[in-house]
Amino acid sequence: MKYLLIALMTTSLTGCGVVYNSSSVSPGITEEGKVRVLPITAETVMVANKGPYQPKALPAYFSQTAGVRSSGGGVIAPPPTAFDRVSRPAGMETRLPPAVAPGNYRIGVGDVVLLATPKSGSTVEQLTGILAAQSSRQGYTVQDDGTISVPNVGRVQIAGQTVEDAEATLFQRFLDQQIDPTFSLEIAEFHSKKVTIGGAVGAPAVVPITLSPLYLDEALAAAGGATAADIDYATVRLYRDGTLYQIPLKDLYNRRGAQRIQLAAGDSIFVDSEYELDKAAAYFEEQIKLATFKQAARQAELTALSTEVQLRRAQLDEARSNFDARLKLGAEARDYVYITGEVGKQQRFALPYDQKANLADALYDAAGGIPTKTGSPKEIYVLRGSDNPLEFASITAWHLDVRNAAALILATRFELHPNDVIFVAAHPVTHWSNVVNSITPSLISTTVGAVTD
Repeated sequence: MKYLLIALMTTSLTGCGVVYNSSSVSPGITEEGKVRVLPITAETVMVANKGPYQPKALPAYFSQTAGVRSSGGGVIAPPPTAFDRVSRPAGMETRLPPAVAPGNYRIGVGDVVLLATPKSGSTVEQLTGILAAQSSRQGYTVQDDGTISVPNVGRVQIAGQTVEDAEATLFQRFLDQQIDPTFSLEIAEFHSKKVTIGGAVGAPAVVPITLSPLYLDEALAAAGGATAADIDYATVRLYRDGTLYQIPLKDLYNRRGAQRIQLAAGDSIFVDSEYELDKAAAYFEEQIKLATFKQAARQAELTALSTEVQLRRAQLDEARSNFDARLKLGAEARDYVYITGEVGKQQRFALPYDQKANLADALYDAAGGIPTKTGSPKEIYVLRGSDNPLEFASITAWHLDVRNAAALILATRFELHPNDVIFVAAHPVTHWSNVVNSITPSLISTTVGAVTD
């Protein structure tokens, strides 16, 4: 009986027709092509990563934002009350404005600048091919976009620059146009920075701020001086950036420190006479209304900008959503790597956009790792075909042996290319187990049949 069972098992292994075939990588010239096996080492990883592959880029709308541009200014609060209006005070309180930060004059919109040759002083003559400005002032007015238009040169941005900076900007533009830059720059008229003066003065005026700092006593003198009859209660009030300051008129000329108050662009000055607060209130009410109108215009601009941003954001969201839908339907071209053999999950792995993936990403993210019971840690391959049409049948099998776990670091450095095939061979024990599992049903049925006969 013993020999009969052995014979039957032998007959079953050879004649039952059940054969288990496992995949493996065979180097050399085969029907599939010319296969060469190269070990993955620190040196060969650099060779494998030298390919011309560049990841596919996401559409531009994934990096775009709806866009927000800042709008200057905030809510302007009404100025505080200068003093109690119920009763006539015994004396006037002094509230001085903060000192103005020092700095050079910066050209602004409305200023008129002159380009002058060394011989002509403040007039513009022939600047080596550049015609003189065609205006009554023989100069260039800074437009609302901050530029001046110079013949044969074009529009040049100078607003917000000092005279020296503007000269340097023009100098470079002349050089770019191959024009001899023999000139000097002067400011002929100052219109961008102003101070308004009203109330009990000889002649209410708008005084420009020029290259020299403008002080309060100089501004009052330019407006004809104070004409207050009641010197004890005459007060100079200064409105700046939503805050009201005041200096008693008698202190203005008696105290040197108060006399030299430097003014800033946009200051409003009002001289009260004989405790006439109503006039001051009316004057500043007008200034506040003007500021309110400007604030309303800015608010309308912000509202329009918010609407534009919402529309733009909706367009971007729709474009991104359509892209996601096309990906799910397979309508977008993708680069894939294919994973097979003894892995947790055989599948195709989509290479990411805008960055490269490595062997470890595919094995441990998409494939679920290498099963310790079935996969062979010494036979991990990346099969890569040649892109050269003359070597279309050439296949390189990059071989990774991770029996030493330190070699897994190489898997994090080995970059994948489109259409790579990752193959993990079966462990020898797994192969034998699969063979036994395949022949056992047939062996049992054959043996039972033989015994029964």
